[in-house]
Amino acid sequence: MRPPSSPLLLSLLALVTISFLYNVNPHKAPFRPQDVLPLLPRQVSRPLLNTLRGAVDLLPTFVGAASSFNNSALEWKGACFYKNTAWLEFHNKTGSEFGGGTLHIKVSNAHSWTCMDLYLFATPYRVTWDYYFLSREHTLEFNEWESKAEYEYVKRKGVSIFLMEAGMLGTLEALWDVFPLFTNTDWGENSNIAFLKKHMEASFEERPQPWFTNITIDDIHSGDFIALSKIRGRWGGFETLEKWVTGSYAGHTAVCLKDSEGKLWIGESGHENDEGEDIIAVLPWEEWWEFELSKDDSNPHIALLPLHPDLRAKFNETAAWEYARSMSGKPYGYHNLIFSWIDTIAGNYPPPLDSHLVASVMTIWNQMEPAYAANMWNEALNKRLGTQNLSLPDILVEVERRGSSFDQLLMIPEQDDWTYSDGKSTSCVAFVLEMYKEAGLFGTLSDSIQVTEFTIKDAYTLNFFENNSSRLPKWCNDGDTMKMPYCQIKGKYRMEFPGFNTIEPYPHMTEKCPSLPPKYYRPKDC
Repeated sequence: MRPPSSPLLLSLLALVTISFLYNVNPHKAPFRPQDVLPLLPRQVSRPLLNTLRGAVDLLPTFVGAASSFNNSALEWKGACFYKNTAWLEFHNKTGSEFGGGTLHIKVSNAHSWTCMDLYLFATPYRVTWDYYFLSREHTLEFNEWESKAEYEYVKRKGVSIFLMEAGMLGTLEALWDVFPLFTNTDWGENSNIAFLKKHMEASFEERPQPWFTNITIDDIHSGDFIALSKIRGRWGGFETLEKWVTGSYAGHTAVCLKDSEGKLWIGESGHENDEGEDIIAVLPWEEWWEFELSKDDSNPHIALLPLHPDLRAKFNETAAWEYARSMSGKPYGYHNLIFSWIDTIAGNYPPPLDSHLVASVMTIWNQMEPAYAANMWNEALNKRLGTQNLSLPDILVEVERRGSSFDQLLMIPEQDDWTYSDGKSTSCVAFVLEMYKEAGLFGTLSDSIQVTEFTIKDAYTLNFFENNSSRLPKWCNDGDTMKMPYCQIKGKYRMEFPGFNTIEPYPHMTEKCPSLPPKYYRPKDC
């Protein structure tokens, strides 16, 4: 980390000086190590800061909603100020139809002279932020409510308040930890590995070279499952966060198909076309494998999970091809991407994530990228409400009007037969499992299982795969000192799939499953 620039350093020193003048207390610590470590040279601060905070500290914590109901004040303990209260006062200073409001925030009992608290404030229609380093009452003005709906919502529910637990400097430090996750560098790769080791207890044991396998495609069959794990660059960073919240030890999937002439193809939802769009595609094996070996800069680790012979015998190749052709060229399934993760009120959110924060993130994206937000969640949320074309703010208001809550709305299972504005929506793993459905692998359970609810972990824990290592291809794990129950065909580090091949399908599978790190305990038949 670079030392702060001169203007920034002067600003920080000015803030500390002002804080000292207003907060002198002989019993208060003049500073706390966490407050000043980010200002020290990187070689000094980094080892200490790593023990105190990390990328997860970027996530704000919901402390409550400030309202004017019964004139009661919200109270909480902050990261810097240990005694805080907030209340909302409605007014109409502008003479507008619905008026506005003043949020009062009183902060006191700072633990040191150098600390400050950073907050986000949100309604379904706006998100703003502020920080406090003076021990006194502060105000945040909402000059005008955007509409009657916002006015009614705030009157009933208040303004949501989120605390950045790491404080101002800690948040900047956490940003420094998050940034490399998405960089296509050795630094980025090492950061992703460190994050997964710390938060998922992943092992990343190094394999003997060579780190790719000379494959005989005669040994690969239709329906064989491919799991990929990317650990650097844009997709590496995204997959790292996806793995953390879902408990999946892979971040992408594909499926093998052979045509009537024995030619091997790969079906994949999430292939990037020439226009940079993520689509569903069926590619010749040679083209797909060449890209993964020499052109994919995310350092993909790849494992082949052969189907069990009994399942292979049941696999209807004709039906699988019909399904693949019907989906080819359609957009990647962004609509149901997040809903396979969230199944419970609180059991899918690694702290400090919760449904309040999810709603606030959605609100931010709804303001910044409305089309993106509609594609990612608005249509899916409308499906759950049985409504059409409601915006995110209107969805949140409608949920409250019905006497429900946003966390309950997120829990409603995705349905495989839902059709969105751009057609059926399947993420990478849903595409593979929908093909399994069409090919007959779920048998009589097909109508009672929604595979769009499955995460990648849910897929590789199905008992669909080879369970006799003597039947694996001879080249499988060739040269590796550890004989795994599947074939890793690329990657420096040994891929691991806890719970692999252990769960027999059952009705409504994976619709109510928690996924809390680092153990990701899964109750039976959830």
